[in-house]
Amino acid sequence: MTAPTKIALITGGSRGIGAATARVLAHQGYRICINYRDNLQAATVLQQELLAICEHVVIKQADVAQESEVVELFEYIDEHLGTITALVNNAGILKQQCRLQDLTAERINEVLLTNVTGSFLCAREAVKRMSTALGGQGGAIVNVSSAASYTGAPQEYVDYAASKGAMDSMTKGLSLEVAAEGIRVNSVRPGCIYTDMHADGGEAGRVDRLAPLIPMQRGGQPEEVANAIAWLLSDEASYATGTFIDLAGGR
Repeated sequence: MTAPTKIALITGGSRGIGAATARVLAHQGYRICINYRDNLQAATVLQQELLAICEHVVIKQADVAQESEVVELFEYIDEHLGTITALVNNAGILKQQCRLQDLTAERINEVLLTNVTGSFLCAREAVKRMSTALGGQGGAIVNVSSAASYTGAPQEYVDYAASKGAMDSMTKGLSLEVAAEGIRVNSVRPGCIYTDMHADGGEAGRVDRLAPLIPMQRGGQPEEVANAIAWLLSDEASYATGTFIDLAGGR
């Protein structure tokens, strides 16, 4: 019997953990859609790199905070790759470091819209295609949360931390909803990882500053998170759902 085609969408896949995950999945024979919001150049460079490894790699612009763009993204995958079997909910944003007392409603809503609503919308479209109750063949979803969901990120990103806490609740709730429908839903919670996201918050060297406070005394690499994501998507994790892998060096 021919093994089913593995088709993955990685949201926010043009850099950091998303790009590292795309590289791992390419080596595992997935057809891949790399979603990006703004950075066409990075997505294109990554696509060309991966096409040397696997035959089917597409890129698609979409802001996951916009419902119509999420729907269009999944329809694009249907047309160009086939029915999705793996979703990596990786797209996320954070803003300049600040205390909660300095947050604005505009900032809070922007973070929640991308990190929470975007993840819900992508999961919704994936479930519609994967659920055996709806005629699908099953699949797996991995939500990229953060250690901030349980540390709270005080003095820096309480709004971001809260958005990741919401993702954790969604992971647990959705995993129970679809456990009997051939869909596994799990999460990884990275800690201080060397990615460009820290520069978005105004401190490019944040990982090096915090490394002495981490029990393992170092920051993590995107590939270390990507390998965990790939495992959760794989048949090797076939009995895992509603689970969380903390990748934070002991924090």
